[in-house]
Amino acid sequence: MLEYIKMPQLGESVTEGTIDRWLVKPGDTVEQYDSIAELTTDKVTADLPSQLSGTIQEILVPEGETVAVGEVVCSIVVAHGEAATPAESPSSSSETTKSVAAAPQSTPKHSADQKKRVSPVVGRLIDEYHLNIDLIEGTGAGGRVTRKDVLREIESGIISSQLTHEEKPTTRDTQVKEAIPEENGDVIIPVSSIRKTIAKRMVDSVTQIPHAWMTIEVDVTELVKLRNAHKKQFKEQEGYNLTYFAFFVKAVAQALKEYPMLNSVWKGDTIVQKKAINMSIAVASDDELFVPVIQNCDQLSIAGIASQIAILAEKGRKKQLNVKDMSGGTFTVNNTGSFGSVHSAGIINAPQAAILQVESIVKRPVIVGDGMFAARDMVNLCLSLDHRILDGMICGKFLARVKELLENMTISSTSVY
Repeated sequence: MLEYIKMPQLGESVTEGTIDRWLVKPGDTVEQYDSIAELTTDKVTADLPSQLSGTIQEILVPEGETVAVGEVVCSIVVAHGEAATPAESPSSSSETTKSVAAAPQSTPKHSADQKKRVSPVVGRLIDEYHLNIDLIEGTGAGGRVTRKDVLREIESGIISSQLTHEEKPTTRDTQVKEAIPEENGDVIIPVSSIRKTIAKRMVDSVTQIPHAWMTIEVDVTELVKLRNAHKKQFKEQEGYNLTYFAFFVKAVAQALKEYPMLNSVWKGDTIVQKKAINMSIAVASDDELFVPVIQNCDQLSIAGIASQIAILAEKGRKKQLNVKDMSGGTFTVNNTGSFGSVHSAGIINAPQAAILQVESIVKRPVIVGDGMFAARDMVNLCLSLDHRILDGMICGKFLARVKELLENMTISSTSVY
């Protein structure tokens, strides 16, 4: 019995994915949940598991192509009586099979229009290297130009000395693996698919979202004393650091419960106010940036948040983050202070409504009491907001609440656990 494997939903807001590399070929036998391909989306890299056990019949999407969630990527022959994909009912599976089976019959063998309908990955390569698509021979379905076709064109031209026609990309880098020195001393640095994805998301965010910004300064002198009082014993007892960031995330989670409009996402012509408070945090690894999520962050203690930060950061450095780690974020907090920054404005992690930058804690002379100066530990918090969803009044109240929570974290009043 012939069945079809589809592009899965890899995250709440993910609408498409790119087949980086097939791990199987027609005729291969696979078991259910075996990895059959490597995928890249705008949020994560992941393996595509087979939804059925059987024999791969045909690969319908070539490497480098981007397809929408739910589109068929390959066909598989299963034993008679094998259950349909768990996510589908038998009726929906049957209807999908009929429609997909009919699709190839309506596809022309070669079409100039189809050839020019390239995936975003292919389009970016063509633009980057200033290629003429009309001069590229397409080997995809219906003569469509694929990533391999563009790479072949690049190999034969400006970087022919770096690649051979027999070389096939087997990693998630879209071009060569090493920097290429130029005669004049310039260096061409190849861009990985992750870096290209980050670039696309950043461009989409700043061009589609009307950003506005607000900054406040917070006196965290008592918080510093609180953290210093616990950090040594905490590290010995728990095995990971009690960072300042955990305190900030806790305060933000509490404020989001009181001002839930900031815990919203933009969805077409509607705003969805999310019930769960799932905190996205930025994690860097070499030249790659990941944004894993602390699920139900408001339900965790400061120690629990510190634990999740340590776990996700370690997984990010080792490139072990999975789809679950990256999914469901409703608000982002970015610890730019870890790099010594004292003021920055973040780019919103669409479709979320806002991102908060937590800057470096620095000692500054501050007027306290009756005009007296004192050395205080101060930090800047900068909120980038989507002005389609939020306005200055509610964001000002939210930041004021975060400030209040942080300034009232003291040794006598705050429990780490």
